[in-house]
Amino acid sequence: MEFVEVSAKTVDEAITKACIELEASSDRLEIQVISEGSSGFLGFGSKPAVIKVRKKEEPAWDMEEPEEIKAPVKEKPKPKAEIREKAKPEKRKETSRREPRKEPAAPAKEAPVPKTEEEIVMMKASAQRFLDGVFRAMELPVDIHMEYNREFGSLDIDFSGEDMGILIGKRGQTLDSLQYLVSLVVNRDQKDYVRVKLDTENYRKRRKETLENLAKNIAYKVRRSRKPVSLEPMNPYERRIIHSALQNNKYVETYSEGNEPYRHVVVTLKK
Repeated sequence: MEFVEVSAKTVDEAITKACIELEASSDRLEIQVISEGSSGFLGFGSKPAVIKVRKKEEPAWDMEEPEEIKAPVKEKPKPKAEIREKAKPEKRKETSRREPRKEPAAPAKEAPVPKTEEEIVMMKASAQRFLDGVFRAMELPVDIHMEYNREFGSLDIDFSGEDMGILIGKRGQTLDSLQYLVSLVVNRDQKDYVRVKLDTENYRKRRKETLENLAKNIAYKVRRSRKPVSLEPMNPYERRIIHSALQNNKYVETYSEGNEPYRHVVVTLKK
């Protein structure tokens, strides 16, 4: 297969885009980075990241495996009891190492404790002082919009500016880290925990849609090839998105494997 050129804002986004287009996980792709891109200065002179990708060649025995799986079923349809007995130990072995869909179980939602206007003003002021100091040190002009969501009991903060890619970081790691720090600052003076949500340029929604599309494409690949696929390491929130996207799929199932920060989702055929 010839190399295909893919471009995006960052190398990481280009790889994700290539995975979707070629219906394969990154470990099944041969990747060449042509340009890592540049954010420019305050958004001027920015250049996209460019990569070349193609699918790795499958070994010859890989192509024959689906036939070997089908053959015993056609030749020996009668001894069903024997087939069940053989399948049982494999199931026990699988469940011993799998942790199916533990991440989707989000913490039990409790009704948020009502906040007074004075408390809301104080938490906004704390977050504003901290963020102003951070962005001043970064010499980064950022417009900050805050709103307290009474329904969910969360402080929603949205950033806007010339180049917000700096605040997002690789796979949103910078944004997640900043969200954690703001949460510590806001909750320092609060009796009841307040959830803090940071976003910029609608990144959270775009990332969720990208992961859901990736999950569907990987599920199709697993169903067609009959082989499990391991995705790249993700944080708990992103793993839950993959699990949720495929939890009602008739043909595949998902489970998480490995330890943080390398824990990842595996998509495999249902038994």
